[in-house]
Amino acid sequence: MARVVNEAAHAARRNAILDAAQRAIATKGYEQMAIADLLGELGISSGAFYHYFDSKPALLAALVERMGSEVEAQILPIVHDRELGAIEKFQRFFATADRWKLAHRDLLLAYTRIWYADDNAIVRHKLHSTRIKRLTPWLEEMILQGSQEGVFQTAYPDQAARLIISMLEDFGYAFAELFLSEECSQDDLPRLERIAVATSDAMERVLGAPANSLWLATRDDLAQWLPPYSSSVGTSTMNREASVSEGD
Repeated sequence: MARVVNEAAHAARRNAILDAAQRAIATKGYEQMAIADLLGELGISSGAFYHYFDSKPALLAALVERMGSEVEAQILPIVHDRELGAIEKFQRFFATADRWKLAHRDLLLAYTRIWYADDNAIVRHKLHSTRIKRLTPWLEEMILQGSQEGVFQTAYPDQAARLIISMLEDFGYAFAELFLSEECSQDDLPRLERIAVATSDAMERVLGAPANSLWLATRDDLAQWLPPYSSSVGTSTMNREASVSEGD
């Protein structure tokens, strides 16, 4: 019993540190976030902090990993839903991920400035490898289902899954390049939409899926990622997910 209590206390303290870091990054930015500020807010010693995280980059990596777990909790029920067809699963997969991202937009935009800096190239590569291991089995399961249903035409579901992840990764790089430019504005929306359309088209071709069946994001969704930012975060994505549900 004591071990269970200790494990629960350990997890609670670790999450409290992550929560404080998440707030600091969203409000101050990663570079301005000081470990000392976190210690003061939480009332803990530096020794207690370094018991959980050995560095500031390790803290950032843990935050990203936790966000991935949060998305996983929402996506896995879709992947394993036996009532949904493969294309519907892919549509809901992307819609759910988009809704979560828009709900955490300010934090993710703050991360974008950090994550695509040259100093984080090695950590970024490691996390890409982690995403490959985590996402490939989910995507492969949906691709195999689509092949059985005759809506996907690919003889290599495992490699197709990895290619899709790489395409999404490239989309992230393209968005970061656009977002991090000093002139980024709503005038860049056509360019961002073109990149999204091209990525969707490429995924459909890799899977041998019907045209326009795996649309990544609506124009309204994409617009919310460009300044000036809308306050109605997540609305268009939720409407899109609702329209998918109504089509069942």
